[in-house]
Amino acid sequence: MPVLIALVPVVSLVGLLVLVLIVLPARDPSFRGSAHLPLVLATGVAAVLARCVGHRWSTLERGIVEAVRMAMPAILVLLTIGMLMGTWLAAGVVPALIDWGLALMHPRYFLPTTCAVCSMVSIVSGSSWSTAGTVGLALMGIGEAMGVNPAMTAGAVISGAYFGDKISPMSDTTNLAPAVAGTDLFTHVKHMLYTTIPAWVLAMMGYLVLGFDVARSADTAGIAEIRELIRRTFDPGIMHVLPPVTVLALVLARRPALPSLFAGALLGAVLAWAQGVEASAVFAAAFDGYRAHTGHASVDELLSRGGLMSMANTVFLILCAMAFGGVMEVTGMLTTLARQLLSLARSTGSLVATTILTCVGVNVLAADQYIAIVVPGRMYARAYRERGLHAKNLSRALEDGGTLTSVLVPWNTCGAFMTATLAVSTGAYLPYAFLNLLNPVISIVYGFTGWTIHRTPAASRD
Repeated sequence: MPVLIALVPVVSLVGLLVLVLIVLPARDPSFRGSAHLPLVLATGVAAVLARCVGHRWSTLERGIVEAVRMAMPAILVLLTIGMLMGTWLAAGVVPALIDWGLALMHPRYFLPTTCAVCSMVSIVSGSSWSTAGTVGLALMGIGEAMGVNPAMTAGAVISGAYFGDKISPMSDTTNLAPAVAGTDLFTHVKHMLYTTIPAWVLAMMGYLVLGFDVARSADTAGIAEIRELIRRTFDPGIMHVLPPVTVLALVLARRPALPSLFAGALLGAVLAWAQGVEASAVFAAAFDGYRAHTGHASVDELLSRGGLMSMANTVFLILCAMAFGGVMEVTGMLTTLARQLLSLARSTGSLVATTILTCVGVNVLAADQYIAIVVPGRMYARAYRERGLHAKNLSRALEDGGTLTSVLVPWNTCGAFMTATLAVSTGAYLPYAFLNLLNPVISIVYGFTGWTIHRTPAASRD
């Protein structure tokens, strides 16, 4: 595949995104831009070019179907979390967690505490999605009740969630990266600590600094009023911990995420019904979201969300993105672009930087973190071997670039999931996802300085 042809869909996508997300909204403030149609049109451009160079439609269709198939587990989890959010709100689970969080957390330390709690949960669960969909959801509510900028809270949730997702031996990406690179799991995890721990410490320092502004702007009188409304409307009690504790227990027991989350949604529905909520209202909350009626506008807005249909826009975005990524992958356009980048890597530092930037690029183009790990891993494994670099250097770069930046792309499955779950746009939370921003930079710096870059025993003797 010629490089210029492979670049055309990329340039088309960028141009269409700028047009729809920046130019048209600037001209017409009532216009609501989204990435859906730019992705569809860019997919059409890639398909036409592929046909012109000899690819059959059946090949393109197979690539699209395979890409969508890869995204189906993510889509099913997303829809289940939508139902879980609706039933937990109807049952009073989320309001109860918000009430208890407001009682226990001080605004000054809310952001670092949020990051730390999500870090611990994600380490033991190995899942950023389960972390965000359970404790992350409650922490978002606590932050909003305190008057914290939701983008800041979402950034802290995501930093903590991806800290564990990246280094937990139970995480799927933590197992995938060393398998692709050719090293073992625990060697990979130990090597990642050199970049991940400093990034996490810097992130926590950043959240501590932001905490000064949070403490100054916190509305203590408003917090007391919100707690009173929640207690009067939902009467928080010990029964409200049953659904989240059940989900966390299932996740910690290494049960699959989808049935674990569905069990949580079902328990929320049963609990709501047992408290006197009509069955029709429970079904409505699971399908179309819960609508609070406390008589307080801001509290009603805080507690009115969720439902399977609330995830529809995100599901459509994932399908459009995966179609584009599927065509780019099956036609070899992604491989062509990766090879071109590899030709620019002259030194060890530039090779590490190229690996990470390729992972970022594949996250943008293929919209899936697994592809962003597998494609660069396949492409660059030989280059690392030829230069006498241990495979753990490659596996670390794949995670630093592939896993952590996936959530920073709006149409990537991870970015779309977090936006739908936390109700904060990717562009809003991106500046506050400190761990995800810092970790790739630290990894590139290590590459150029040579610190913690290990060579194979044979290369070291040479």
